[in-house]
Amino acid sequence: MAQEPQGANGGTELGRFLRARRAQVTPEHAGIGVGPGWRRTPGLRREELAALAGVSVDYYIRLERGKEHRPSHAVIDALAAALRLDANERGHLFAIATRATSMLPKPSVVPDECRPAPGTDLLLERLRPYPARVLSRTLDLLACNPGGLRTLPGIEDWPVQRRNVIRYVFLHPAARALFPDWKLMTSGCVARLRAVAGREPDAPDVTELVAELATASTDFAWLWDRYEVRPFTGTSKTLHHPQVGTMTLTVQAMQIEGTAGHRLVTYLAEPGTPDHDALVLLDR
Repeated sequence: MAQEPQGANGGTELGRFLRARRAQVTPEHAGIGVGPGWRRTPGLRREELAALAGVSVDYYIRLERGKEHRPSHAVIDALAAALRLDANERGHLFAIATRATSMLPKPSVVPDECRPAPGTDLLLERLRPYPARVLSRTLDLLACNPGGLRTLPGIEDWPVQRRNVIRYVFLHPAARALFPDWKLMTSGCVARLRAVAGREPDAPDVTELVAELATASTDFAWLWDRYEVRPFTGTSKTLHHPQVGTMTLTVQAMQIEGTAGHRLVTYLAEPGTPDHDALVLLDR
């Protein structure tokens, strides 16, 4: 029987998700009485989660260890309820469980899929002075106009192939000062990358980026192990820019048709406002 791809850190994606989320649910939160004394397990024990979900301990252990590949819809639904998952997390669990059941390999991204769509340069030019950039599904910076580059101060000093928003947020020394909501930004970046890894755990660009960041950033490694999948859904962004000062901008993002998950991200400000004046300065 074909085996589910093992992903970047060993084990199956379904098993990693279950382990990470189990560690974050306390017995008290799950309504389980706990006697006095110290618990070695930070969250629920395997047997506790199995009991809450109505499955045998042996079956649940096989799920975590990747030995069981065909969990039923009812089992996954029961586990989602026991883990107190929200709508995004529940959807992600069902997606990776479905993939484990189907055993269908996911195609890796080929070089042509990393190229911006035809007409991208013209679109980015037309959007000036508003900063705009085209990002891959793993947030590689594929194309941008002047403002789109300069709203990430210092990234222009990196080689083109290393220009990635997630890498910038975690590893560039300017990022913490640039983003006043840096912690929220980091969790959103990791959640987006987690969603991609759930669909394509063996994609080389995903596994290489995860391995690099997990080694270089303890913040990334901690967030990655928590396995949060809530996307950042903010519609505005405040930047403390070293050249033009503080700006609060409206953010619009949209998928680009005919690409492998490319998105166009644009920052906007009302003409005549200080924020718009700052964008004009960055565009020069």
